[in-house]
Amino acid sequence: MSDLTVYGAGWCPDVKRSRALLDAKGVEYDYIDVEADSGAEETVRALQNGERRIPTIVWPDGTHLVEPSDDELTAHLNR
Repeated sequence: MSDLTVYGAGWCPDVKRSRALLDAKGVEYDYIDVEADSGAEETVRALQNGERRIPTIVWPDGTHLVEPSDDELTAHLNR
């Protein structure tokens, strides 16, 4: 199990883009489909004050990004 978690849905192009970036950089992460896991959807909504925007990427320290651009995701990875 990885410390990084990506919440998304298979149909979402932003989720596909973020996962491709993480894969290309060799970053390990857990992927959870919010449409298949109601608990995951609740987690995402809790992080976003009721919204459900994806991808939502959560780091071990509790910080998270919502719908990050490639530049934002890369910058957070390099912290």
